[in-house]
Amino acid sequence: MAAHIRRRLRKGATTTAVAAAAVAALAASQAPAAPLAEGSTGGDQQTAGGETGGPEDGAATGNSPYYTDLPPLVTPDRPGSSSNLPAATGSAEAGIPASVLAAYKQAEQTVGTTDPACRLPWQLLAAIGKVESGQARGGQVDANGTTPTPILGPALNGEGFALIKDTDGGAYDGDAVHDRAVGPMQFIPSTWATWGQDANGDGRKDPNNIYDAALAAGRYLCAGGRNLAVAADLDRAVLSYNQSTEYLRTVRSWFAYYQRGTHEVPDGSGVLPTAPSTPSPSPTPTPSPTPGGTTSPTPSPGPSKPGATKPTPGPSKPGDGTTSPTPTPPRPTPPPKPTPSPADTLGSLENAGTGPLTATAGGTFDERVSVRARNALGAPMAQLPVTFTVTGTTGTLFGGGKKTVTVISKADGTATAPALKAGEKTGEFTVTATAGTTRPRTLTYAASVTARQADKIVRTDEKALVAAPGEKFADAVSVKATHKGVAAPGVAVTATMVKDSLGLIDNDKGPYFKDAAGKPLRTLDLTTGADGLLQLPEIFADENPGTYKLRLTTEGGGSVVIELTVQAPEETAPEETETPEA
Repeated sequence: MAAHIRRRLRKGATTTAVAAAAVAALAASQAPAAPLAEGSTGGDQQTAGGETGGPEDGAATGNSPYYTDLPPLVTPDRPGSSSNLPAATGSAEAGIPASVLAAYKQAEQTVGTTDPACRLPWQLLAAIGKVESGQARGGQVDANGTTPTPILGPALNGEGFALIKDTDGGAYDGDAVHDRAVGPMQFIPSTWATWGQDANGDGRKDPNNIYDAALAAGRYLCAGGRNLAVAADLDRAVLSYNQSTEYLRTVRSWFAYYQRGTHEVPDGSGVLPTAPSTPSPSPTPTPSPTPGGTTSPTPSPGPSKPGATKPTPGPSKPGDGTTSPTPTPPRPTPPPKPTPSPADTLGSLENAGTGPLTATAGGTFDERVSVRARNALGAPMAQLPVTFTVTGTTGTLFGGGKKTVTVISKADGTATAPALKAGEKTGEFTVTATAGTTRPRTLTYAASVTARQADKIVRTDEKALVAAPGEKFADAVSVKATHKGVAAPGVAVTATMVKDSLGLIDNDKGPYFKDAAGKPLRTLDLTTGADGLLQLPEIFADENPGTYKLRLTTEGGGSVVIELTVQAPEETAPEETETPEA
């Protein structure tokens, strides 16, 4: 973090006394503050009532460093006032950058709608934002509320801070080895994964966006059914954010200060803390570059304690039977692996406009699966391999008969898979896009194959279909199915004997088909062959003369009704013979 950012006050009587004295001085200036809950005044890492407040052990920030400046002793307005003051009114410290202040108030309104029992005050978010990031570094945010570069805490590598190994593959903090607190409200990635919000409606949950971060902080503070109007609940909430009594007192001081009154200042003109932090007892650090232009301490050996070193053995005495040990050459320390920058770290994989994936059996899908890769900063990520995989039993494959293909993302971050060719089996399947190696990002699309369709079916001839009772129809029935004027092979056709011309009432007498055992059937499921042609099986007449209907329907809406006549053959009169004249 930048040099002006103060590190966490270390444990100890001196720092506790300093914080207590500052709070006492603030109280002497008549700045109002809710009383600390009983049991909230213990040492570092204590939580009121033994409760962390979040859904998991630990703190939202990983107990990372924070600004320890206390508010000025002069209150910004008269006692009891919490209204907005004009920009020219009050102390400079009471000014909050416009976008940052808007984000806090929006979070209060949103939580007030979804969780009114929490009674979240925006001044509490402002107090936490002050100590975590100096109100996002004095309001250095763009028009959408996003910081121009990520605000990153030091690596939580156990060197003077907590030890938290990487949980996000560096997606948020650019560090694939250890976690770092990220953004205006300094969430560690594992906590952001649970509590991250999209408050500005841009489709992303970005810890570096003040609107997203403020709403996430509000929901986190309200966890567990807390009522923040109750002092004990408020203390538990703040301690769940950072498990330090000094932290609680500092946040409480700013909370009371902002309750007295604040005013809006232009973005980028907020007051930044400047005092140095209390020195850390860790070994002397050697700065090393980290993402975002900050430095993290690299431990180097400190001076040895007096008497702690062993004397080097002198030369052996002649004849005493001893020999000097052969020194072992030191093993070279392998260089540390470079931590990828946020710009080179895959942050997300999102849909790049892929529509519904549906095709008929044997057809080609009109839509192609397309994704967009973004880095940890939210910018498009080019030259990234994206693998697309088809999973299912429909027989659908990418062009060229492949189930898996890999595509390199373009300059705009998009990667588009080849066209899909539907298999012959109907049903549903999925296409999965995968990118990244350390912590892969995946995106899965649902797709389906429907039956082949025909919107029209007609007879191929005009012959009358007639049979005598108990006999077989002499002429076969042939039809052709088409879809949008093109022959439709492999289309399902249902043939049904019906009573009415519309084919809505099935018939139980008259013409029929036969099954394999020779029993009458009056409904058959068939399929068109090559060129959409279909010849029906033989049709038989029972003993009931009359005119009957055969209805054929297809997937896709095609239908035709064919007339079948059962009648006895006409009897012919016997020829008269002439009688010869006598």
